[in-house]
Amino acid sequence: MYSIRGKFFEDWKVGDEIETGARTVTETDIVLFAGLSGDHNPLHTDEEFAKKSVFGTRVAHGFLIHSISIGLINQTGYFDGTVMAQLGHKNVSFLKGTIAGDTIRVRCKITKLEETSKNDRGVMTFEALIINQRDEVVAKSERMLMIKKRSG
Repeated sequence: MYSIRGKFFEDWKVGDEIETGARTVTETDIVLFAGLSGDHNPLHTDEEFAKKSVFGTRVAHGFLIHSISIGLINQTGYFDGTVMAQLGHKNVSFLKGTIAGDTIRVRCKITKLEETSKNDRGVMTFEALIINQRDEVVAKSERMLMIKKRSG
């Protein structure tokens, strides 16, 4: 039997904040993501080309950073066994480049909690800020999760 460790819908309040642990983005991450996604843009894969870009070196794919953020949020344990579905990500913005060797973490703030027509679940909306080791916001988005209710 699977034991639920995560927080239920009723346990959250608008304004609650969580921050994840950190993870360093590696050269291997970038190469593997290029292979998985098929995005071999020279900004990600060709150092000589990328040296002449606004980044001055190869840069990680924006959606690689976004994907890593999902894993970091999951690793907090706050959603372990209570997420029923990921409903969407809106207003995804990539604000600064992330290069191999940068370390990122995620700060989340609950912005909305909505009841649904089903009494066993609710919808949580939160802002996710992806922050590097220099405390710069490199990406942000609004994310929606369907969360189990304890009373449902």
